[in-house]
Amino acid sequence: MQSTHRFALAAGLVVASGVLSVLTAPDLPEQLATHWNAAGVPDDTMSKPVALALIPTLTAVLLGMFAVIPHIDPLGENIDEFRPIYDWFVVGFTAFMTIVHTGIVAFNLGYEFDFVLLLLAALAILFYLVGVLLDHVERNWFAGIRTPWTMSSPEVWERTNALGATLFKLTAAVALVGLLFEKYAVYFLIVPVLLTAVITVVYSYYLYERLEEEPSGV
Repeated sequence: MQSTHRFALAAGLVVASGVLSVLTAPDLPEQLATHWNAAGVPDDTMSKPVALALIPTLTAVLLGMFAVIPHIDPLGENIDEFRPIYDWFVVGFTAFMTIVHTGIVAFNLGYEFDFVLLLLAALAILFYLVGVLLDHVERNWFAGIRTPWTMSSPEVWERTNALGATLFKLTAAVALVGLLFEKYAVYFLIVPVLLTAVITVVYSYYLYERLEEEPSGV
């Protein structure tokens, strides 16, 4: 029942995004800025109906996918072990999408702010939530750091995801510090994310090989 309540909260955020689109549509231009370059300058647009429907619709689809995953994963019983954390991550992800949609609408209504900095701040919080999820994730086919080596060894899974949790939280911290360096803020996010991806994959391989080489019974 608690899981149902958490998903209802996430669904409420999706509905709020849709309501925002409907209420603000009459005051928005026919073409909405929907993409910004690293300097924070809009460089692409979408038609108003598409732009207003895109994120709420995409978020609704992803929310449905998140709801189904625990029931179709062959290791779904493992997801049950960290289900509250999983659910709250879904709520956090939905909130992230809602913030992005609200930012796009506000920018196109004429409010002056740096959309890229808003996006980077929201992403930093989302990556911190990824770190929290990885701290608790049990082996499954959808959530967590899944490489051939983590999926082949419970110990490699546990230790690689523990490392990933730390690295994603550090990425969030670095990205937030990067907001102070507006011109270069995007690099404070991209570089740590790429390093985290590479380090965790390499580490899972290295750890698996090292454990395989250990004599049995040691």
